[in-house]
Amino acid sequence: MVSYGSVVTISNQVERLMLRESAVDHFVITGARVFDGEDLLGVVDVEVADGTIVSVAGRRPDGVELIDGTGATLLPGLFDAHTHTDAESLRQALTFGITTELDMLSMPERMIPLRRQVAESTDLADVRSPSIGLTPADGHPHQLRKGEGDPPWPTATRVDEIPAFVEARIAEGADYLKVLVEDGHVFGSSLPALAPELVAATVREGHDRDKIVLAHAMTIETADQVLDAGVDGFTHLFFDRPHTDELIEKIAAAGTFVVPTLTVIASITGEPAGEELSKDPRVTPKLTPAWLDNLSGAMATSPHENFGYALEALAALRRAGVDILAGTDAAHLGAPGMAHGASLHDELRLLVMGGFTPMEALRAATSVPARRFGLDDRGRIKPGLRADLTLVAGDPTVTIGDTLSVQRVWRGGTQASLAPAGGQVRAVPGTRLRAPVRSGP
Repeated sequence: MVSYGSVVTISNQVERLMLRESAVDHFVITGARVFDGEDLLGVVDVEVADGTIVSVAGRRPDGVELIDGTGATLLPGLFDAHTHTDAESLRQALTFGITTELDMLSMPERMIPLRRQVAESTDLADVRSPSIGLTPADGHPHQLRKGEGDPPWPTATRVDEIPAFVEARIAEGADYLKVLVEDGHVFGSSLPALAPELVAATVREGHDRDKIVLAHAMTIETADQVLDAGVDGFTHLFFDRPHTDELIEKIAAAGTFVVPTLTVIASITGEPAGEELSKDPRVTPKLTPAWLDNLSGAMATSPHENFGYALEALAALRRAGVDILAGTDAAHLGAPGMAHGASLHDELRLLVMGGFTPMEALRAATSVPARRFGLDDRGRIKPGLRADLTLVAGDPTVTIGDTLSVQRVWRGGTQASLAPAGGQVRAVPGTRLRAPVRSGP
């Protein structure tokens, strides 16, 4: 696997060091419109101290560092509510203003040390994970992970094996649980599908341990099945055929949320969203050639018309008041049509294409995932919360594409480097850069 980190240059590392050395613990962002995760507050000051939002629209203290946001919009740090990630992907995501990724399946041998690295770092997006999801032996997504070097996956084939499976995932640090019900036909293949009784047992055992349970279900039939089992959220929209009003009503009545992942559905149906995004000048310099090539590709394993079914289902869910969370399914190189960080912005565009207002799309990437995943310390610009913040040029509450015009990103009050892969050291506007202290020749 080719990693983004393998091509990060010494100059980029120097910039990150410079930014750390010039970090300001107490500052006020002035002159920017503020979208607080729910509403547009207008142009107000936001004060940050020691990694926490201290005040919003408060009195400006004397002698504090001022950061001019004139003409820009300040957003809560963005969520990508469906990824499969690693350290370099989290670093890449942060440069695009994504401060939290919700991983939806990873190997514990990699995720456990990654969580430790994230806790000790300020240049990676934060991450939560279910560890390994429950899928049959050789079930989805094994067919997409060949060559990834995965160890043998644990699974369960009987209901009485589910408690041990759930306990093992929690012991690995799982924040939530995931089941995968996929027969493969949307991917142009045939795969063993998880039995309904195993899904229901996982939901029971998860809820008994205060864990929400999410389901991969991309067809009308499997979505109805996992909904009957009591899952808390869908990690994809269903798009194999037009939705039914009955299914939409059941989802709304159950209070189940949906992460549509229009980005990956576009790839599966051959919609050229990733290819167009790869040509955006705000994206191109931040991605390596390998990631640009990955982003511009597509799986194209389902009929193109099915993308329209997904948009129609999304519009129906919106009308029914179902909580929608923005997520992409960005994964490793070799999963075409997606790239960490960049694709979240296109997901927002696709949500608007599906009938969302720009403000609704922004909520889907900020306050809604924070609320549904119990991450009460982020997702809003509010006193007492983490200073996870993204400053973008323009006004994405009117023009959603402006979210890609990232000017600054703070994770826990520390400003991140936006240095592109393979680029030269460049100052982030308004940040004082100082040369690093050198020892020796």
